[in-house]
Amino acid sequence: MKTLLPILTNLTEKLDAFEQVKPTVSISSVGWQIEHSIKTVDLITTACKKSDPSTYQWKFNLNRFLILDVLRKIPRGKAKAPKVVQPEGEITRESLQLHLEKVHQNLENWGKLDRNVYFFHPYFGNLHKKATERFLKLHTLHHLHIIEDILK
Repeated sequence: MKTLLPILTNLTEKLDAFEQVKPTVSISSVGWQIEHSIKTVDLITTACKKSDPSTYQWKFNLNRFLILDVLRKIPRGKAKAPKVVQPEGEITRESLQLHLEKVHQNLENWGKLDRNVYFFHPYFGNLHKKATERFLKLHTLHHLHIIEDILK
């Protein structure tokens, strides 16, 4: 997760702009983008920690291969965030800061986890630890780029 930490730091630097919106880029605010990214990292890392590495089975998935290995970029506007990772309620600078701190705590022991911990992604199937790291990096960068476009 070494590659994800600087991206999370970059998100932290955008906290003061949490209320900004630019409808030509996204109907969601900067705060929504940050909260969604944080919530995604938190839920996925938690799911991996709860998984049973002995039950992981690799299976080829064309979508996963194309996005994570070939494009190495998540296209905009092609998928809708599952309800479980959509922010709910009021988003404040303080709530975002607290959630970022929680994610950092959740990532502390990531390196010690078995390489076959995994979570199920609706488009990519089961993602083991290394693929999860790639996905979280690409996903968080995807939303960081949206934030940067909102702030232009």
